[in-house]
Amino acid sequence: MKPIGAVLLLLVASLVFVSAARAQPANDDFSNAVVIGSLPFTSSLDTRGATAAPDDPIDCANNGSVWYAFTPATDMLIAADTFGSNYDTVLSAWTGTQGALSRVACNDDFGGLQSQVTFDATAGTTYYFMVAICCGNGGSGGADLVFHVHEIAPPPNDDFANATQVTSIPFADDLDLTEATVEPGEPSPSCGSTPIGTAWYSFTPSVTQSYFGALTSNSGLGFVPEFGIFTGSSLGTLREVACHFGNPIGFHATAGTTYYIQVANGGGGGNPARFTLTVAPQPQAAFSFYPPDPSVFDTIQFYDQSFDPAQIGIQSEAWSFGDGATGTGCCPTHRYAADGAYTVTLTVQTFDGRTASTSQTVSVKTHDVAIKKFTVPQSASVGQTRQIVVGVGDLRYPEMVQVQLLKSTTSSCCTFQQIGTLTQSVPVRSANRTTSFSFNYTFTSDDAAAGKVTFEAIATILSARDAIPGDNTVIALPTKVSR
Repeated sequence: MKPIGAVLLLLVASLVFVSAARAQPANDDFSNAVVIGSLPFTSSLDTRGATAAPDDPIDCANNGSVWYAFTPATDMLIAADTFGSNYDTVLSAWTGTQGALSRVACNDDFGGLQSQVTFDATAGTTYYFMVAICCGNGGSGGADLVFHVHEIAPPPNDDFANATQVTSIPFADDLDLTEATVEPGEPSPSCGSTPIGTAWYSFTPSVTQSYFGALTSNSGLGFVPEFGIFTGSSLGTLREVACHFGNPIGFHATAGTTYYIQVANGGGGGNPARFTLTVAPQPQAAFSFYPPDPSVFDTIQFYDQSFDPAQIGIQSEAWSFGDGATGTGCCPTHRYAADGAYTVTLTVQTFDGRTASTSQTVSVKTHDVAIKKFTVPQSASVGQTRQIVVGVGDLRYPEMVQVQLLKSTTSSCCTFQQIGTLTQSVPVRSANRTTSFSFNYTFTSDDAAAGKVTFEAIATILSARDAIPGDNTVIALPTKVSR
């Protein structure tokens, strides 16, 4: 057993350690806010001991907070965030004096546990940032805070004269169009709206081929992108060679020619994005056809469903139907003369010359059965059981066939009710030879009351579509029924 003095010493040491770990940050109170002298600014801080003062604002969550202050010398767009912190933060910005603050911005969970605020700041005004711990009872508790503040300025390639040079493919560049401007005399993409801000890239390809430009953002673009591709040497001499409203853009470029890529904000607030330029991907050839189970009696409709991911578009389609016949266009038709498996190939070409092909097997199989005989009695009496035979012929493939036997009702001359079904295999037989489906029917007093009964037979192939269904239904001459 340890001496009592040793236990007390250990307890005091533990209390001192816990107290040190939870010491209040120096900028825990508004009055001790860390002054930000210049931008960009980054601060790393342990906020486990952060507290909330009674006069802290309460209309943006605060379960312990730290404070920062910044006074811009010029008007600017400011962005502050807690990206990189390892706990749930709430970030807000304020103006005014302690106990009488006015909220400028507040954000919790900007796509996750961290926060971001963006606002226009006025020169000479002091802005106070409160970085708070989220949620009740201290929430997840404070931890390691990473706090950033920076100015969102026009991109360095905001003007045509400062176009960023694309030195190699693939190319990628981080771009923020939030504060981008439009120069006097700057052309607008002909396919879109008048942009509110643009950035420029210059590209002189070493290989003649098609290229593919796009904007992406992890948090969503937040604006409508527009692209214009130009040749020329100055704003006044630019000639548009390609345009696209929205993402992405594809264009064909000639080696040695300089192209100017205008990336524009066509409307919206905007988020930081990445501009990429790569070799244009090949088109994706695809097609469908109907019916999916054609016979030699069907005229098949083909549909081009190809897609050009570069958004330049499909210019032409060439078809080979596998039996020596060919076709063109988006939606040709074709009819095969004989059953068989045919390889159909579609080759598409884009407006800039890229090609792609795809093939499918079209299986042509003609299934057809017919009712060739239908034997019913000419007359019968009540209570008498007579045989009714349906003869089904098949000249093509063995089939599993269901035959329904129906009789007319007394309520209508043309309404039939089912009285029996039979299912059996029907082999291929030549000429007029048939497979018999034999039914027994006992005539009723209702039949006698009507004076006659009419029988109908319907033959159905169970595992395939009948190519000529018109000969699968037969109505016999009426049978006279007496008492």
